[in-house]
Amino acid sequence: MEAIQYKCPNCGGELKFDPGKQQFGCEYCRSLFSEAEIKQVCKENEETDLSRSPEELQQEQEFAEHSNLYECGSCGAQVVADDNTAAAFCYYCHNPVILKGRLSGEYKPGKVLPFKITKEEALHIFSGWCKKRWFLPRAFKEKQNLEKITGLYVPFWVADCNVHADLNAIGKQVKTWRSGDYRYTHTKEFAVRRMGQVGLDGIPADGSSKIEDQLMEAIEPFDYEEVQPFSMSYLSGFYADKYDMDKAGVFPRIRNRAIQGADQQIRSTIKGYNALSVTSSSMNVLRTDWQYMLLPVWFATFKFEDKMYEFAINGQTGKQAGTPPLSKGKLAAFCAGVGVIVALITLFGGYLLA
Repeated sequence: MEAIQYKCPNCGGELKFDPGKQQFGCEYCRSLFSEAEIKQVCKENEETDLSRSPEELQQEQEFAEHSNLYECGSCGAQVVADDNTAAAFCYYCHNPVILKGRLSGEYKPGKVLPFKITKEEALHIFSGWCKKRWFLPRAFKEKQNLEKITGLYVPFWVADCNVHADLNAIGKQVKTWRSGDYRYTHTKEFAVRRMGQVGLDGIPADGSSKIEDQLMEAIEPFDYEEVQPFSMSYLSGFYADKYDMDKAGVFPRIRNRAIQGADQQIRSTIKGYNALSVTSSSMNVLRTDWQYMLLPVWFATFKFEDKMYEFAINGQTGKQAGTPPLSKGKLAAFCAGVGVIVALITLFGGYLLA
């Protein structure tokens, strides 16, 4: 007799029944589901044809044949480039990389968001960013550092999530008025409940462990309306990162963002109260539909006093983010100058008051 296997509707991992919790759990992304939830999701999956077409299989084969995988011998980063790339460098540590081989078709993205910001525009944005940092070391602004800015397609998992939300709260309506010498306060309390399905689309999480997640989140959002079906031609003149975190690896970040988004949407429907006190809240991601796509980022790393600093620009919108190094010499000079000014003000102020 053939055993029935349930697959996690969030990451595709195998579900196992947990007797202690009386729920089905995924050991990969740690999702939990009741029997009723799993049956409903399985029913929806049966009604949807998830098989890949011959065209999709052919595209995967072409991707494997025309994509080269380079590996950095210094930091281990892996660079993806097309057939036209004769030599490459690591965009993390800027050392030369060597050809390792072809990239398998399973890493083929489904979508790509083309660059709109040119390198000249990216350099202008970076220069403007530098001018606003008073204590930035001079070496950071040198031409050879500016030239390290690289057009990089960052691997992103973009998820559409269906969240079951159940929120209970106490809503208070408070009315105050004065009568004579007295002030009165009348408070009404209401039991408030919101329960339902919340759909959140386009939640991104980068699939590269070498790039800071907060840095990528800081240059959001991306406009997915401009995404295109993936083609190797978009890689011409740019580099692409190979994902090293699969759907299960990024799902905790996706889940947290989905739960936060669902909670905000649920709370936004509760109106007419002066105060709201949540007594219980349950947010459970029941299903996640995934897209693997490459998103454009102008990326740069700089080494200063044995520490690496990262800077990123959204290749579509120009939004930038980064953590600048601090010049101790400039900071010391500034503090000394402030100290002199304070001393002079104190001296002359005391003289005038004398």
